[in-house]
Amino acid sequence: MNLKFYIKDLVYGADDGIITTFAVVAGVVGAGLSSNIIIIIGVASLFADGFSMAVSDYLGTKSEEVVLKEEHIRRRTKPLASALYTFFAFVVAGSVPLVPYIFIGEGNEFLFTSVFTGVALFLVGALRTLATKKSFLAGGFETVIIGGIAASIAFWIGELISAILIS
Repeated sequence: MNLKFYIKDLVYGADDGIITTFAVVAGVVGAGLSSNIIIIIGVASLFADGFSMAVSDYLGTKSEEVVLKEEHIRRRTKPLASALYTFFAFVVAGSVPLVPYIFIGEGNEFLFTSVFTGVALFLVGALRTLATKKSFLAGGFETVIIGGIAASIAFWIGELISAILIS
């Protein structure tokens, strides 16, 4: 199988895995909950969301395959392979924001998570440009900005809901 045909699945899975997991971490940090809660919710979310993404990719690709077949257009990717690449990319890349909480003691985990996540987002965005032939820096920073916005939203919502529930 030629990976270039699965670039969408790999980028989609990796970006969403990193952004979703970091948003979960940021939301829990915003709510002021413990590192153990971050690990529990983060890992559970990582696998449940990864599975959801893979199944959605599979069903979407199968649906697209039917439409293309009706139009006599041959598909270059397989639905199951698309789903597996999405799941793999989601879980592997999405693990990055959890690494400091699992391997670094109490203290600066969120700072390390933010740095690791920023680097991972930049790399995924930049590596994507190998296929798109766009600017390495623009691709990297575009992905970092999108991830930062998602994490900011999650952090502030976590903080807001925590303030409402705890007051």
